[in-house]
Amino acid sequence: MGISRRSNVVDILEERGLLESITSENLRSACSSPNPNSAPLRVYCGFDPTAESLHLGNLLGLIVLSWFQRCGHKTVALIGGATARIGDPSGKTLERPELDNETLEKNTLGIVGIVNSILGRWSEEKIFNLNSNVGSEENPVRNSSFVVLNNFDWWKEVRLLDFLKNVGRFARVGTMMAKESVKKRLESEQGMSYTEFTYQLLQGYDFLYLFENEGVNVQIGGSDQWGNITAGTELIRKILQVEGAYGLTFPLLLKSDGTKFGKSEDGAIWLSPLMLSPYKFYQYFFSVPDADVVRFLKILTFLGLEEIRELEEEMKRPGYVPNSLQRRLAEEVTRFVHGEDGLAEAFRATEALRPGAETSLDWKTIEGIAQDVPSCSLAYGQVFEVSVIDLSVSTGLLESKSAARRLIKQGGLYLNNYRVENEGKKIVGGDIVDGKILLLSAGKKNKMVVRIA
Repeated sequence: MGISRRSNVVDILEERGLLESITSENLRSACSSPNPNSAPLRVYCGFDPTAESLHLGNLLGLIVLSWFQRCGHKTVALIGGATARIGDPSGKTLERPELDNETLEKNTLGIVGIVNSILGRWSEEKIFNLNSNVGSEENPVRNSSFVVLNNFDWWKEVRLLDFLKNVGRFARVGTMMAKESVKKRLESEQGMSYTEFTYQLLQGYDFLYLFENEGVNVQIGGSDQWGNITAGTELIRKILQVEGAYGLTFPLLLKSDGTKFGKSEDGAIWLSPLMLSPYKFYQYFFSVPDADVVRFLKILTFLGLEEIRELEEEMKRPGYVPNSLQRRLAEEVTRFVHGEDGLAEAFRATEALRPGAETSLDWKTIEGIAQDVPSCSLAYGQVFEVSVIDLSVSTGLLESKSAARRLIKQGGLYLNNYRVENEGKKIVGGDIVDGKILLLSAGKKNKMVVRIA
């Protein structure tokens, strides 16, 4: 997409449906500076390490940060090593479970790796500094356009009495209780603990600290973060008695029916390839309804709006191939999250799982999809010279031999993506891919990877 280094990022976000609210129109003006030599904005988004990976709902934060980067601004990914010990009540009906230090450290390392991989891949410099202290004050992840910090580095030095004296006296309880996230919890049966009630003040202080010490002047977040973000802008205005701190929120990732996008039958759509393979991540976007796919192309990709309009017109023309736009969406988002290598891996797995595909299978390709389909291990003697019908039943792919015979007659049983033509077919040495593995398929969707022990 052709954008200049100082294009107005607020206008871009608004055009693409990525802007919910801003605290002041002065932010738009600050992004419209006619002087290309003026200082860029510094923008941050927070990510609490409540799991080892970010998920699809967090992706919008990374996309908006990347838009700021692409328009010439500096970005900060703030890992909530301190705030994760409290738990953000926004959008939650129950208090988050407490996490021990070991879990927090492991989660922090995982999330820093993801942020570094995605933002580093699309910035001017790449960095691969993933030791145990990454994101800490002693060893922050920095490059020319982004930095990863951990708020535990300043919170661990804060004393309660000092905080109450220097910060707490500027917070109005009435204003804090009027926040939507607080009101909903107070009206619920579970109520809200004092610990959760203070969360907005902690996040507000993060913005104050970053404004004063890192020159950060914009905080972004999902629409449910509005109360926490304005808590920060208010603290900056009251304590430092200066203007110039802004907040920006983007819509939550919802389908047109109002339900959250980013959940599957198996759970969250994780961004880490260790928790969800690039293949499964790629395939998830084929579930996007036609009613949502154009909107998702605008908010989840960096394709130009003119190109997206052309794709939208294609959908209306005779001969349009179903899911063509979903495929483009899957390609673009997978490339952004997992890079070209991850996208290539998703392509290989997709081809490997297509019965009748002409691509020759090898052990590595089949093993690469094993985490995404059922699998089993059998001794060589349980496979060699055993009929495909018997193997289909013993592995659990099919319920009975009669079902296997029917499927063969219908042309729907495959061995290593080759159609099984006759009921007497037995496994021979040449069928065992690289002497290690087999792939059985019943129709297009039901698979079984058979490892040879």
